[in-house]
Amino acid sequence: MDGFETNQHVIVIAATNRPDVLDPALLRPGRFDRHVMLDRPDIRGRRAILEVHSRNKPLDPGVDLEVLAKQTPGFSGADLSNLINEAAILAARGNRKVIVMNDLEESIARVIAGPERKSRMISEKEKLTIAYHEMGHALVGTTLEHTDPVHKVTIVSRGQALGWTMSLPIEDRYLVSKAELVDQLAQILGGRCAEDLILGEDNITTGASDDIRKATNLARKMVTEWGMSDKLGPLTFGERQEMVFLGRDLGEQRNYSEGIASEIDQEVHQLVADAFQRAKKVLREREVVLRALASRLVEVETMDAPEMERIIKEAESHNGVAPVNGSGPPPEAAPPAPPDFVPPAEAAAGA
Repeated sequence: MDGFETNQHVIVIAATNRPDVLDPALLRPGRFDRHVMLDRPDIRGRRAILEVHSRNKPLDPGVDLEVLAKQTPGFSGADLSNLINEAAILAARGNRKVIVMNDLEESIARVIAGPERKSRMISEKEKLTIAYHEMGHALVGTTLEHTDPVHKVTIVSRGQALGWTMSLPIEDRYLVSKAELVDQLAQILGGRCAEDLILGEDNITTGASDDIRKATNLARKMVTEWGMSDKLGPLTFGERQEMVFLGRDLGEQRNYSEGIASEIDQEVHQLVADAFQRAKKVLREREVVLRALASRLVEVETMDAPEMERIIKEAESHNGVAPVNGSGPPPEAAPPAPPDFVPPAEAAAGA
């Protein structure tokens, strides 16, 4: 970039999605005069992008792009383009001349988790276990104050997932509080808690492996990156080192002692353990509601938020338990399950 004459003009434009692996020599003053950061679009940007990609697509009058923009936080422009294309394919497969709202909502699920795999054969015992697992996530998320609203729950396999609970934020957020992260930890662990509570400790499954990994990583970030440990205080620990250009992660450069490392592990363990107990307390107090939701989910396979709220109200009014928002004293003992609910012994046996 050096050696040009004063009467020659050279414009260099470059783009990368990995600025962290650029050679520092490229970022010295005088190399690039302008640095422009393009973040993922906000709700207004997503609405505008959806309008562009749907301009030549036949949309049903009932399609609301504003609702779709609210349901797609974190989507990039390419994701939104893929969403419209997937919806068009679904409409064509259904022999429809226009794209309806259900096509677009299904395409959102496809972009996030992949297409449905209804060909995967799942036994009734495993289907019931998956239903309890997913409704554990959903019920904890519905009960706690600082979690995103549950939008849809399904036990239809998508990609590598056997089931899926979809929670969507009401609005775009750029800051997350400690209270929100603590509730999020509890919701992540709600699936394993439901298995433990309903099926018993000896019958918990491997289905929570990804949940446990996510919870552990989130708790570690809270301690080591965001300074949210009561014991260690507002400090960061460790730095990630990556090989320039190749982008290979060389691991963490430790800038703390072995004693601090032990305390970090203890804090991470405590955060996860506390979240597990919070989730289990919620599900124990709402066990009858959990059984009703799981029983219905096995029948319909996919449940949206309005139907979930209806079943919760019916189960609460039938058994006289405290409302799902936690107001009022919790029951002293779990009331007996109605005859049409599956008891724990039969659930474990796959009846």
